Amino acid sequence: MAKESFNWKSLFVNDDTTTEKKDIPEPAVVKDIENKFPDQQQEYFAEPSLVNPFLTDILAVYDKGFESLNSQGFDFFELYKSVMAVGVTNPQSYQMAFTMGKTINPNLTKDFLLEKARFYIAEIEKVHSKFDSDGKSKRSTLDTNLSSQKQDLSKSIADLETKMLQLQKEIALKKAELLKVDEGTREQYSEIQLKIEANNTAKTKILESINTVVTGVNQYL
Repeated sequence: MAKESFNWKSLFVNDDTTTEKKDIPEPAVVKDIENKFPDQQQEYFAEPSLVNPFLTDILAVYDKGFESLNSQGFDFFELYKSVMAVGVTNPQSYQMAFTMGKTINPNLTKDFLLEKARFYIAEIEKVHSKFDSDGKSKRSTLDTNLSSQKQDLSKSIADLETKMLQLQKEIALKKAELLKVDEGTREQYSEIQLKIEANNTAKTKILESINTVVTGVNQYL
């Protein structure tokens, strides 16, 4: 990972702790204190999975941060690196690392190593806690936004369903009115039709009778 603009040591170590090892005389073994820690948390908050695509990058961040906490001389960090390289289950790896540390710092003790281990653990826990809090805050914000969107959409759907039900009721009423219109005009329609037929029949009958008389006039007069 590329170096960032924020130093882990400045993030983790207070001013009154940076001189912690000054009272221990030891040869100068200069560590690379330019290891950086990002000043902004990366977006590393995917849901846990069997294969987490962010795990490698985050481990690299913690490794760099762990290294940047180390100061000059031999302490738990150097022992940790040595033991990890040789084998954490090999008792000789601890003895070899401790012996090497003694050559660098004759005053090296088990208690000092454990004290420094607790220091590293505590500082890494601080960073984890901060990043965990940031991640959960982002997740909470996302959950809130998602819940709000779902609520708005659910309300819109409910409103549309209400309107749809109202429209269905109105359609049913209009259909009922349409049936009533047919029923209401059927009698009138039948009456008119009968009158038309009666008019035709009456005309035929009267004309027949007139024509009969006309025929009689012509025949008998």
